[in-house]
Parts: sequence; C-alpha cells; structure tokens
Amino acid sequence: MKNVIKGLGAALLCTTMLVSAASAETIRWARASDALTLDPHSQNQGVTHNFAHHIYETLVDRDVEGNLQARLALSWELKADDPTTWVFKLREGVTFHDGAPFTAEDVVFSLDRARSEKSNMRQLHADVDQVTAVDDYTVEVKMKGPSPLYPNNLTNTFIMDKTWSEANNVVEVQDYAAGEDNYAVRNTNGTGPYKLQSREVDVRSVLTLNENHWAEEKPAVTEIVYLPITDAATRVAALLSGEVDIVQDVPVQDIDRLSGTAGIKIETGPENRVIYFGYRFGEEPLKSSNVTDANPFNDPRVREAMELAIDRDAIRQVVMRGQSIPTGVANPPFVNGWTEELDAYPAVDLDRAKALLAEAGYPDGFTVTLDTPNNRYVNDEAISQAVVGMLGRIGIQVTLASRPVAQHSPLVTANETDFYLLGWGVPTFDSAYVFNDLVHTKDGDYGAYNGGLYSNPELDEKIRSLGVETDLDKRNATIAEIWQVVKEDRVLLPIHNQVLAYAMKDSITLPVHPENQPLMTSVQFNN
Repeated sequence: MKNVIKGLGAALLCTTMLVSAASAETIRWARASDALTLDPHSQNQGVTHNFAHHIYETLVDRDVEGNLQARLALSWELKADDPTTWVFKLREGVTFHDGAPFTAEDVVFSLDRARSEKSNMRQLHADVDQVTAVDDYTVEVKMKGPSPLYPNNLTNTFIMDKTWSEANNVVEVQDYAAGEDNYAVRNTNGTGPYKLQSREVDVRSVLTLNENHWAEEKPAVTEIVYLPITDAATRVAALLSGEVDIVQDVPVQDIDRLSGTAGIKIETGPENRVIYFGYRFGEEPLKSSNVTDANPFNDPRVREAMELAIDRDAIRQVVMRGQSIPTGVANPPFVNGWTEELDAYPAVDLDRAKALLAEAGYPDGFTVTLDTPNNRYVNDEAISQAVVGMLGRIGIQVTLASRPVAQHSPLVTANETDFYLLGWGVPTFDSAYVFNDLVHTKDGDYGAYNGGLYSNPELDEKIRSLGVETDLDKRNATIAEIWQVVKEDRVLLPIHNQVLAYAMKDSITLPVHPENQPLMTSVQFNN
C-alpha cells in the first residue's frame, strides 16, 4: 500500500511542461459552460473541477493515463501499526497565492471542510473518522475501518488556506442548491500554477502564472483566458477566426470539417464518463405527468419498456456521428467493476415495450417532462430530443425542458425532476464512486446525485462495506453483486460512454484527458 514518489521532478503537475521562456503564450480556451462556483468543496462537477485544478491543488492527482501521482503530498502509506490510518507526508516550501505557507493545518481544515454537511464532496470522505496534523508536514487520516483505496478519493478534493478561509468567513461550504453566496464563490487563494486575475461568470475568466509555484519547471502558458461559449457554432467560428486557440467541446458534426481545415487539428479519445437517464422512484405521483394516482416509473415493467424503446445504436450513428460507445451499464470501461457482460444492452423491441406498458396499466402511455442540460455534455440536448421521439413510439409523450447546466444540476441534487439526463465521470476509477452518489439512498454523506430517490437498504449496506473491505477479491465480488441489482432494477438508464474531441490551432498540442480535465500546463507549442 506504499506509494512514495521520490523527487520533485516525478511529481510535476504534468510531464509535458516546457521550460523555455521564449515560448511563453496566452491560451484562449473555450468550452460550452462555465464552472458552477469557485468554492472548491461546493460542487462535485467536472467543469468546475477542471477550472479549479489550475488554481487549487490536491494531495494526489492523476496523469493522462489515469495513474495516481504526487501533488501536495509527496507520499501516502498506511501506518505501520494501524491499518486504519493513512499517513500523508506533505511537500515543503509550498505557498498559497497570497504568500502564506502551506502546512498540515490547511490539509486538516480542507478535508474536514470537504466532508462537512453542505459539501457536495462529502461522500468521498464518508469513511473518515478524524484528520490530525502530526507536525507541519505530516497528516494522519484515521478511517472508520480499513480503507485501502482512500487515496483514490482525493483527486478532486482541493486544499484551501485555513487562515484565509477564516478571515473571509468561508469556513462553511457554499450551499449551492439553496442559492447561497460566499467570498470563495468568486475569489480564490490556492497553491496552484495559476492565480485568478479576473472573473465574469459565464463570460470570461483570466488566470495568470503563479511565479512562486513549487514546480521547478514552469509551463509555457503564462496566461489563460477562459471563455464559456454556449452556442456550438459560435465556439467553432471563434476557433476558425483565430479568436480562440482551443475548443474543448467540439460538436460531433464539425469534427470532419475541422480535421480538414488548414491550421486546425483535432485530438480525440474516450472519456471516463457515462451518459444516462434517471427517473423518479417511489409511489408519489410525478409532478409532470397526466397519471395522478401512481408513479409509472416505479413499475419495473415501465422501466424495461423504456429501455427497449431507446435505440442506442441509432443515437450513436445519427446524433453522435459515430462519436460515442453505446453501453448497457452506467460504468465506463476504465472503471473497476466493468465487464463485457454488464456492458451488453438489449435490441430495440417496440412491440414488447408496448405490451409491457399495457401490462403495467398504461396501454395509451402517459406524459412526463424530461429535464436536460444543453451545454454540459457532447450533444446533450440532441440526445434528449432523440429519446423524446423514441419514447413517443410506444406512447410515452415527453415534453423536453432544456436548460444550461448551472440551472439543471440543482434540479437533480434537490430532487425536483421526474426524468432527467446526466453524465457521470468516475475519477476514482472504482465502482464505489458510482454507487455512493447515484445508487445509495439519499442520506447524509451518500446519494448526493441520486436524483430519482432510489432506495434499497440491503444494497446500501453492501455499498457502505466497499469503503472498509480489505480483501480485494471479496470487495470485487460485492461490486459485481451490486451491479447485478442495479442493472436488473434499471436504477439508471445508460445510453453511451462519451467520446471527446478537442480542436486547436495546429501550433498547439493538448492531449485528450480521460476525465475531460485537461490542464493548460500540459500544452505544448510546436515550432
């Protein structure tokens, strides 16, 4: 269980940082949506984390191959005489952007803040009992039981300055769902390679190089201009006109055209993210349906009928232009617990689907509203539009409600939607991350994104056991058992694993990141 990275060179933010001051550049980086907040423990959301990684740092991180690497922690190992305690040796000589020294008390404060009630990151730390500073550069994390995979949960838990947080009254995490605001929502003080210079939410944010960053080699990119551009055509036009240098969210319909455009190149690769639909469970009638005495989704025959009506292959071919990998399980192939058997999905069978609806008491179907984001995932609104048509073929009449992700995400976390599209990445590369957030009963540290309020106490017990099970074979067997129930119950309705495309000037190289969290520190400029 020991993972010690020797030397600063092996722990750089990215192995592709360039040294030459002559190649220093401003990068204008466009994508479809903005970070939801700058409070680093408020939202467990990919775009938000991606932006924050440039300003704040974590104890450990992953490289583009998905391997854990040192960041603010140089080493992490289980205590020799106590297998329930992780010991983190911290990097010395690190300072926050305001010049304050980074010490163990900042780690204790940040981990405690991240596992507090308002934090959307708390499920990652559900098995933590106590965090203690042994000295200025050693932290012990006492778990409730053996937790051999805990370091995997730390890749998006950012470290804040305790003193700065106290001085600016941000000891408590922003309650995003309640619409709360705090100083940390628009102001930052991290240890990362860039400082926040200015921010206009949903318009433009500017980051400048942190000259005092601990890494010996400095990135070639000295300024980042971050530009959320919701409209796909406008993003592409900005790249073609030279107004932006990198477009992270390339519309699938433009990939071939951009690939053949002089001065532009495309980088593609699979993402560690599944796109799925969720629906409301429970006896209470749906708010958006014409069925007023029951919840159609609570009937397993209805959920099966919906799956049989959705043509994943057609979505791949027509909507995604081949840029997706259809799946039958809400777990990407990168993740421990994935199997080919789970990945299989049924062929479309409209006759069987209609018969199942009739058996469930809905021979003429029913109505419902589908909530979808329109600027978060690749062709998210178009996927939802396609599903509206497919469900209509069996009598389920769906009204589409499309919103930016900043308005869509709170509907899911507040359980205010009957039927919704969401994407889920798995930064821990382990199925427990899916179960903790999407499957476990919404209760305390668990179920933050269980938008449908699915509840299975027997399954909950198995899910919680994964955090403390040390026998990896036994743990994997439990994961398989959980997935079998999740798939049979159709707790989630997975569509495909997302495939990514980044477009950029051909003078730039930026590899596709499996978690769609590329760092501008990894940009190379080609001579």
